Amino acid sequence: MRQAAAGEADFTHGRVARTAVLLVNLGTPEAPQPAAVRRYLAQFLSDPRVVEIPRAIWLPILHGVILRLRPKQSAAKYAAIWTDQGSPLLVHSREQALLLRGYLGERGLDVDVRLAMRYGEPSVAGVLEEMRAADTERILVLPLYPQYSASTTATVFDAVNAVLARRRNVPEVRMVKHFHDHPGYIEALKLSVLEHWRKNGRLQDAGGKLVMSFHGVPRRTLDLGDPYHCECRKTGRLLAEALALGRDDYVVTFQSRFGKAEWLQPYTAPTLQALGRQGVSRVDVICPGFVADCLETLEEINMEARKEYLGAGGKAFHYIACLNGSPPFIHALADLAASHLQGWPVARGERAGREAEAAASAVQARLAGAPR
Repeated sequence: MRQAAAGEADFTHGRVARTAVLLVNLGTPEAPQPAAVRRYLAQFLSDPRVVEIPRAIWLPILHGVILRLRPKQSAAKYAAIWTDQGSPLLVHSREQALLLRGYLGERGLDVDVRLAMRYGEPSVAGVLEEMRAADTERILVLPLYPQYSASTTATVFDAVNAVLARRRNVPEVRMVKHFHDHPGYIEALKLSVLEHWRKNGRLQDAGGKLVMSFHGVPRRTLDLGDPYHCECRKTGRLLAEALALGRDDYVVTFQSRFGKAEWLQPYTAPTLQALGRQGVSRVDVICPGFVADCLETLEEINMEARKEYLGAGGKAFHYIACLNGSPPFIHALADLAASHLQGWPVARGERAGREAEAAASAVQARLAGAPR
């Protein structure tokens, strides 16, 4: 029997319906401690879209082996990148949401912007409930994954739909599938690299190579029709073209392989080792698929991958930070959101405009001292 829809008694006539953008990123443990990491991994790795192994086989492995051994190891890695403000991923994602609210307000759009994490807190369900309580009638869901994958973007759609399936009065919903080739996103990446070169010298002058490292997924997902691999390749090509790089000046790789199955190749760590052995004296590594610095960029790339490359004979390893709260990226998000908000009543009033501008100013001040 279908569960009864919730929220019927809360409807009243004459309310002013709100419009909101829901930003969603992957998630993070609440603390760099084994118990918190175990709770986070249990939720994350239980998602059948994330691990596409039959439940009868996978769940005993997950609960009997992985959740007994991995939390302690992962907690130590999280502790190495944790900041006074908390998890870097959550800190940067919150700033992105606050900045986007301000930037949209400056454009005359009275739109609420809220952040949720697909796994962990703030949860998708909890934030959608906050939106319902705030009389939000129109929601643009914007997953912070530039390249679409069933194991990332689609899980956000699953989570949103699961919540709305229990409601009687369902809001209007639009969902952004991807922005891997959005001009503003590519421009933000380009400007990030150029700023890095301005401070550290151009890569070509040093005879180096730009390594674009994306998160990996199992190779079989490509065979099953997932467009992720193609979208990563397109992002890499567009960024290289924007930087006027030759084909030998850069390489697209895939990191974070887990298990024994084949994943998308070439793998990041072995590629960096090979470059070090080949005498490539400098590598600049950027992670275009991550829009906020996190464990995979700060620890896996800037710590572990750095050691792999230098240990193989490389001389200079430079990590280029994620886009985080950079103005070009927030402008790109604002462009993306505005294009998908067309047709909805989002013109702001005078009060909303003042609040939005104040929010933008406050966040700019916070960003000046934010961890990078």
